[in-house]
Amino acid sequence: MQPLQFLVPLDPLVAAESIIPFVVLALVVANMVTRLLAHRTHVRQAEEGDDELVSRYTPHTVTTVLLILTSFAFLIVAPHGGMVMSVLVLGVFLADFFEFESRKVEARNEMTIERPKAALTASFVALLYAGFQSLFFVVEPIWTAII
Repeated sequence: MQPLQFLVPLDPLVAAESIIPFVVLALVVANMVTRLLAHRTHVRQAEEGDDELVSRYTPHTVTTVLLILTSFAFLIVAPHGGMVMSVLVLGVFLADFFEFESRKVEARNEMTIERPKAALTASFVALLYAGFQSLFFVVEPIWTAII
């Protein structure tokens, strides 16, 4: 008996074990795209005047939540890789959270809206690791020759 069998459907997760790394990779890319679209929206909202107009970008919020949930599912089927991916994704989430708050402060003080540099860096690191996990078969011959 598995400890999480009543909370998480383990059999479907195990059946989709080979697909989950690719889903994580796709969600990381989608999250990066929606982050850039959110930045454009925040700049436009800040130019309109009031800092109250700067609001969260719904597609970016959705991709972030899906990315967190998928990385936790990856944690269940591949404990080592899933743990690293989950930590990176939570880092992306925290960076996004604080970057949004700084955009609100910049809009309130009528400053120029900067790019979300910390969130972009964190998501790039998550992209590298998600790519390594899902596309390992590409570098596997070189990797096994070295290691």
